[in-house]
Amino acid sequence: MNYDLLIQRVIVIDPSPEGIRVQAGQDILIQGPRIAAVQPTGQVDPAAAARVISGDGMVAMPGLINTHAHAAMVLFRGSAEDVPIEEWFNEYIWAMETNLTPEDIYWGTMLAAVEMIESGITAVADHYFEMDLVAEAFVAAGLRAHLAWAMFGQHPREELDRTAAFAARWHGAAEDRIRVWMGPHAPYTCPFEFLQEVAREARRLGLGVHIHVSETAGQVQASLERYGLTPIALLERAGLMEGQLLCAHAAHATPEEISLMAAHRVGVAHCPKTFLKLAAGIAPVITMRQAGIPVGLGTDGAASNNTLDLLEQMRLAALMQKHEHQDARALPLPEALTMATWDGARALGEEERLGRLAPGYLADLILVRLDGAHVQPVHRVEAALVYSVRASDVDTVIVNGKVLMEGRRLLTLNKAEILRQVQARADRLVQRAHGRRLQIYR
Repeated sequence: MNYDLLIQRVIVIDPSPEGIRVQAGQDILIQGPRIAAVQPTGQVDPAAAARVISGDGMVAMPGLINTHAHAAMVLFRGSAEDVPIEEWFNEYIWAMETNLTPEDIYWGTMLAAVEMIESGITAVADHYFEMDLVAEAFVAAGLRAHLAWAMFGQHPREELDRTAAFAARWHGAAEDRIRVWMGPHAPYTCPFEFLQEVAREARRLGLGVHIHVSETAGQVQASLERYGLTPIALLERAGLMEGQLLCAHAAHATPEEISLMAAHRVGVAHCPKTFLKLAAGIAPVITMRQAGIPVGLGTDGAASNNTLDLLEQMRLAALMQKHEHQDARALPLPEALTMATWDGARALGEEERLGRLAPGYLADLILVRLDGAHVQPVHRVEAALVYSVRASDVDTVIVNGKVLMEGRRLLTLNKAEILRQVQARADRLVQRAHGRRLQIYR
């Protein structure tokens, strides 16, 4: 049998329902977009493969899955610092976002794609505007993307029709690398009646819903005062849990809400650096996981995170839970690695084809170098990956069986041109004297 790609002599990390499997001296055989075999090195003649990559000294693991991002917000990196969340939204972000043109969003997404590839992210759930151009950028980059066009319910029919048309154009496009979701912004910005309409439209179109919820304690209190329901309970009342639902943040989910999400198999995107930076609180990740909720990791936008480094999110997630529970055993290595990979796939409803290195799964994987001084000596591979490896140690990135980066060299994107385009826009985008606002955070 002829293979498209043979990766030789790697240490394989494979998350599974039974835990993390670590095997040294393995070959990975890829045929088309899928993994054909993972087996001990030397069983297949390299001549049987069209392309051979040496994995000497490297770990092969599933590509990192970024379950919540606003890719184009890399354009606002470092522009809103050391301010509380109300000011962050009202005086900075929602003022600056009114400056965006569709072309700005395209080039911002291209820059984000560079950063994601270079840091080992192979799939992203993105929630933003002008999603046709976002889709074009991710297709050009070769990444896998679940895309939600943000809606506030200010013009309900127009916003719903726009998403339906977007889904008709893009859902399943680019060899099924593009999936479309409904994207209501949040229960604190969208009217309840609009959330009900979103739920009905999502069921009609067969789409999932990606929404922000319970980011702060204040949002929970405001929801109780306005509706007599906590925010996540409000989503259930609106009918959003009748289909696939991805909740970004859920930092202040109550025990009752956690039971509700578990019963409906709601996915959660955990974005620890944003929580820390905006002093928003720390999500009850361990309680959610114990309830069976699939909790993946997200970078959020670079305006609140500053990087799209999911390895950093994985590290922070583990450390924060240890600190919160005052227990060094909390969120151990295997669980942290699983959150960045297979649990992210579960949160997106993709666990049957993503997040593992096993035959039949899509060939979305990365090779990570372990030879840096900051990693050596390697006593335990899992510890190296969670607590020592840097984004710059990602050597090779493969999505759908296609190599996007090898030896740190990007193969699908012109990084110099992307940086030139972004730098030419930077000063204009952060202007705020015009007094416009995209929304108001109350």
